[in-house]
Amino acid sequence: MGLKIHIEVRDLDVFYGNTHALKKINVGIPEKKITAIIGPSGCGKTTLLKSFNRLVDLAEDVRYSGSILVDGQDVLAPGVDLTAVRKKMGLLSQKPTPLPMSIFENVAYGPKIHGVRNKKRLREIVEHQLKEVGLWEEVEKRLDEPASKLSVGQQQRLCLARGLAVEPEIILGDEPTSALDPISSKRIEEKFLVLKDKYTIVIVTHILRQAKRLADYVVFLYFGEVIEHGPAEQIFANPQQQLTAEYIKGVIS
Repeated sequence: MGLKIHIEVRDLDVFYGNTHALKKINVGIPEKKITAIIGPSGCGKTTLLKSFNRLVDLAEDVRYSGSILVDGQDVLAPGVDLTAVRKKMGLLSQKPTPLPMSIFENVAYGPKIHGVRNKKRLREIVEHQLKEVGLWEEVEKRLDEPASKLSVGQQQRLCLARGLAVEPEIILGDEPTSALDPISSKRIEEKFLVLKDKYTIVIVTHILRQAKRLADYVVFLYFGEVIEHGPAEQIFANPQQQLTAEYIKGVIS
């Protein structure tokens, strides 16, 4: 499987105070594929995901070493432009977090910050991204309404559209369907499968069925260590490590 690596993690250690959350992580995330990070609760999945776009910096008393190369640039290097790093990677959280403004302004927010002022161009971006996430037909007549009036599932798709509007290369999803009903979850999953043609997608999920449905590549974390990583069909059908096999069978959780 000749995969082009988009994110390369080398010897990554992350500490929260005295807690060693991630231990010497070495893994490559393939380009324009869906990678699922799986493992038990508290094993470091979200910490690894948020290290990619440096949101881990927001945690109290955090320190890290190693490197994370994105397009050859080490995002952990001193003096790196965090705005540029985060523009490259949109994050979809567990719980939708629309901005306290209209549906239209939620999607236009990022492009405006990055200098788009032309109203016609902003309208084009908003329409395109709402269509991209399958929300346009549901909201086109209510773009001036507060985003808070949308259902939770619609809000999550709106947050995805907001992230895509700044033209990222990578979509990060931290259990992006865990707060959603089954129909909304299915819609987000379907969008991911379409979007992977254009974007590298990395999701954290505790739902093995979801990882099996979506993932091209899998990283299995256990107590802060990468136990195994590889193509999804290999990990699920023929894991090389006993811990991986036990987790997939539900023996450990």
